[in-house]
Amino acid sequence: MRSSNPVFSRRGFGRDNGYAGFNTAPQAGGPAVATQANPYAQPTGNPYAQNPYAQQDPQYGAPPQAPATTGRMTIDDVVMRTGTTLGVLIVTAALSWALLPVDDANINRSYGIGIGAALIGMVLALVQSFKRKPTPALILTYAAFEGVFLGVISNIVDNRIADGAAMQAVIGTMAVFAGVLVAYKAGWIRVNRRFYGFVMAAALGFILLMAVNLLFAVFGGGDGLGFRSGALGVVFGVIGIILGACFLALDFKQVEDGIAYGAPREEAWLAAFGLTLTLVWIYMEFLRLISILNSSD
Repeated sequence: MRSSNPVFSRRGFGRDNGYAGFNTAPQAGGPAVATQANPYAQPTGNPYAQNPYAQQDPQYGAPPQAPATTGRMTIDDVVMRTGTTLGVLIVTAALSWALLPVDDANINRSYGIGIGAALIGMVLALVQSFKRKPTPALILTYAAFEGVFLGVISNIVDNRIADGAAMQAVIGTMAVFAGVLVAYKAGWIRVNRRFYGFVMAAALGFILLMAVNLLFAVFGGGDGLGFRSGALGVVFGVIGIILGACFLALDFKQVEDGIAYGAPREEAWLAAFGLTLTLVWIYMEFLRLISILNSSD
């Protein structure tokens, strides 16, 4: 099953990637082949096709554990790469906050630099999404530029709209991450095809509405259709955070399956990249929601 994250969806831990358990040909230690004796074994081909029996005894087709050999992705690899990527983002965000003032004399220049960094980060993210293999230097460069944008926009909101908004958004993002992780590990969130389809449909509708709202705002002025201000803005802000939480659940599932099926260690960078994108989404939605709530006071 592919993640909602465009990075995972493009390359990800999908079929035909050429490592154990991921291509269409049966491999040693790979997914079991359904037979008359074992009718519940997961079929070969796409290891992410949801199997309702996947959590039962291994003899009934539960995902095999990755072989204890070097070169395979582990949870430690994912944690380390994700920490490194987020570390670069946080450092550049802090530097841009300190070095790009947002007072009346400098706000236009700082805002312009922030928007330019966001555009560069978006291009780098798209380039990585279409590459066949993750490139650590490209991922870290994306994190650096994204950090510059987040530092500037957070500074503007914190100093001009809502004092303490940045810290509130950080705490909110951490709370969502921890909550979804606990819920996922406890089995309260079941990531299956129905869940995936619902999240993708909701995300597509959300993005289309936001795009239409942006177009009306650019060409018609004001707040567009009002989806990002007032009561509607609060509603859509909450929806955006919920969608981000759903993306996290899908990403956790993708990482878990990648480890179970023996993804190569380099794929940990892809997991870090995808998780960083999702966390940035959640942070921005929190920041926007806090801005709306304080603007209406």
